[in-house]
Order: sequence, then structure tokens, then C-alpha cells
Amino acid sequence: MKKTKKIYILIYFILVLLIILSIIYIINSFLLKKEAIEESNLLNDIDSDKIVNNVSRKQTDLITENTPVETLPQETERMLKVKELKSQNSDIVGWLEIPGTSINYPVLQGADNEYYMKHNYKKQKSKNGSIFLTKDYNWEIPSSNLLIYGHNLNNGTMFQELLKYSNQSFYEQHPRIRFTTVDDDSEYEIIAVFKSRVYYQSEKNVFRYYFFVNAETEQEYNEFINNAKNASLYDIAPTAKYGDQLITLSTCSYHVKDGRFAVVGKK
Repeated sequence: MKKTKKIYILIYFILVLLIILSIIYIINSFLLKKEAIEESNLLNDIDSDKIVNNVSRKQTDLITENTPVETLPQETERMLKVKELKSQNSDIVGWLEIPGTSINYPVLQGADNEYYMKHNYKKQKSKNGSIFLTKDYNWEIPSSNLLIYGHNLNNGTMFQELLKYSNQSFYEQHPRIRFTTVDDDSEYEIIAVFKSRVYYQSEKNVFRYYFFVNAETEQEYNEFINNAKNASLYDIAPTAKYGDQLITLSTCSYHVKDGRFAVVGKK
């Protein structure tokens, strides 16, 4: 009887512990999702009227009797909002959005590719991390490919929804990516969607898309495009030619060990 009682007590404590851990997990998941949603609403929270009025005054100050209208700064409201966010954190380099999805976040660029995997745009530690541009992208050139990373989270935030591009119907409903910086507000037409993985150094003749940031030659650029198109899960008619600015969104995928999922677009 005593032995049976001890077993019941042990089972009771295990159940209590499981309930406590489940509650902690649910609370943490809720807080992380709440943080991601708040981050995705950053652009909307900026006072549009204040931003537009400020730029109108600045443009007025620039006008002289002989100033051609076409030489005045042409800044969209969205570009001005990014500029405002950048004043809060200089590592914010742009804003990424895929219309009709939950992907709608600031893009950070750090001195390495580790920091913003574990920090949010406020530089606070966060399991969500941030959507971030590879440290190797050179804005002065600029580089050929905006290689942007984000976590694939079970709570549906960050780049989790990127995996929906596995279905061609999802691509057909969401064929464009919008990326805004302080200097530019453009759309990118998706040209390839593919699964991949992180390859071992010893593996030869494999497509390491995550190394492609700037093409030193036309051949290098064309090889990337050809490899991306060949790897694509389904045929996408639009393609890119040498000189077109590219964007590649990359996240983890669990179809294989160290799996990756990527979406490539052209400006």
C-alpha cells in the first residue's frame, strides 16, 4: 500500500509540474507573439500628419525662385516613417512587407549576423529576434542581393509564413515583396521559391544561395539566377537579368537537418 501511495504522489507531482510548465510555455508564447505584433505595427503607429507636415515645411524651405519642381526631394510617407524609426535605432535599414501576410517588420543590420538573431529592434534580448539584413550587404555599391533572414516561429510571426510559398496558390496570391528604405520605396517581383539546406564544406557543386550578396561578374549573377530558377518548387515566369537588384528572404525549414527555405525577388 505504501509503495502504491508513493507512486500516486509521484504521478501527482509530475502532473502538477507538467501543468506549470504548460502554463509557462503558453504565457511565453503569448508574450512573444504580442511583441512581434507590436513590432509589426510600428510603422502604423507613427503619426502620419506630423511626418508629412514636417517634410512639407522642409521642402518649402528648399524652394527658391529658380528651383525646378523635379529637383525637390521625392519621399513617400513610408520612407519618412522609416527615417523616423532609424532615429530610434540607427541599425534599422528598412521596412519589409509582403502584402496580405503577417510579414510586416523593420529590417535591422548589425556588425555581425548573430546579434539580431537574439535581439529585437530595441536591442532587447528576445527569442523572436529580428528580421535582419546580412552584415555583408554593402550600401555604398550597393550590393546585388538584399539577403534577409528571420526566424521561423511556431506562433506564426516573423518569417514563419514564408513557408506558405511551398504552395503555388499562395505565391499567386502574394507575388510581390515591398521593401522601403529612407532612400527608396520599391516592390520586388518574386522569381523563385525553393527549399535548401546549409551544406558541408566538403560538398561540391551545390547551390549555397546564402553566400550570394554581390556579384563580381555577370557570370556569377547569372549562375545565381539559373540555380534559383532550377531549384524553384514550381515554374515562375518572371526572371532577372544582370544589373537587376535582387532580394532573398531566408528562414529555417525542417524538411531536412539544417534545412532552409528561400524566396527570391527582383526589383
